[in-house]
Amino acid sequence: MTFAVRAALCLLLALIPLHVQAQGTDNSDDKTVMVAPDDADMAAAIAKARSSLDDFLALSEAPPPGTDKFKLKVMVVDGNVTEHFWVIPFKRTANGFVGILANEPELVRNVVFGQNIEFTRDDISDWGYTKNGRQVGSFSVCVMFKQMSKEEADYMRAQYGFDC
Repeated sequence: MTFAVRAALCLLLALIPLHVQAQGTDNSDDKTVMVAPDDADMAAAIAKARSSLDDFLALSEAPPPGTDKFKLKVMVVDGNVTEHFWVIPFKRTANGFVGILANEPELVRNVVFGQNIEFTRDDISDWGYTKNGRQVGSFSVCVMFKQMSKEEADYMRAQYGFDC
């Protein structure tokens, strides 16, 4: 299994309380956390990611030394259910973006793990990359840590290089 798949972290949203999943090195590391649909911290994390998206995209097009594993989190809608997934790798197209879905769907049924999906800027809810082995961005994941036990959050921080 690739690092991208092992380290992929997904935010699952529905009309009922939000499901937030952190995907670790294998299925035994998967953690699902409930977040209220009106969670102010999560809304702020998504707003921060979207407001800094242009800088991230520019960086991803000309990555400086020591940076890699650029990823986008995108929203997929299936009827009245919405789920957010990491897309790794991704690239720009004439109409938006295309990339590979890096998480297993739990709520939506119109996409599958490993599928090549097309999406627009409006579908993007987060971004991230590694710099010298540490995570940059992934704002929604930092919010998720507040909902986990201290032990689970500390493990994810140490295992995957999160500084939040």
